[in-house]
Amino acid sequence: MSTQTTSATLVVVTFLLLHASMAALDSIQDTFLQCLSNLTQSPSPPISSVTYFPTDPSYTPILHSYIRNLRFTTPKTPTPSFIVTPTHVSHIQASILCSKIHNLQVRIRSGGHDYDGLSYISDVPFIIIDMFNLRSITVNIEEESAWVESGATLGEVYYRIAEQSKIHAYPAGVCLTVGVGGHLSGGGYGNMMRKQSETWVIS
Repeated sequence: MSTQTTSATLVVVTFLLLHASMAALDSIQDTFLQCLSNLTQSPSPPISSVTYFPTDPSYTPILHSYIRNLRFTTPKTPTPSFIVTPTHVSHIQASILCSKIHNLQVRIRSGGHDYDGLSYISDVPFIIIDMFNLRSITVNIEEESAWVESGATLGEVYYRIAEQSKIHAYPAGVCLTVGVGGHLSGGGYGNMMRKQSETWVIS
C-alpha cells in the first residue's frame, strides 16, 4: 500500500471517528436536556436556555468567569460535562436529579471566589450548577432579617443593609467577593465575629 493511500485512509478513518464522537456527544446532550426538561416545571426561561455544553460558545466564558486561581484554567484541568445557570428553583432540582440518574457529581458555585477549585473541578465526571443568576436580596429592618439568594456576594449583602440602615450590620466575612452560598455552608471570619459570633442560618 502506497504512502499516499495510507494517508488517505487515515484521513477517512479520523473523519469517521470524529463524526461518530460528535454524534455520540449530541446524543448525550439530547438525553440530558430531555431529562432536565422532564423534571422541570415551566418557568421562564426554560432550562434548555440556561444549560451550556462544551460545544456552546458561552460555555468557556461562563466556566472561567469565577475562576480566580489560574492553575485551574489550563487545558489539563477537568471540565464539567455541562453547566446550568439556574433562574428558578426547579432548574436546581432537575439538575441534581438528572445528575444522580446519569451518575454525575454536582459542583455548586455561588458567586464569589474559590481559590481551591472545589466548586468547579472534580476527578470524576461532573456538572456545575452556577448560581450567579440567583442573587436577590430582601432586607427587612423592622424584623431585623434578610432573605438572600445564594448567588449574591457578601459585599452585595452589606450594601443592601447599608442602604436601609446605618446601625445594622451582618456578622460575616471580611472579603466582599465571597459568595453567600459558600459562606453560609462553609463559614468565614469577620470583624464582628468575636462579639456577634458567626452567621446563623434558619431553615
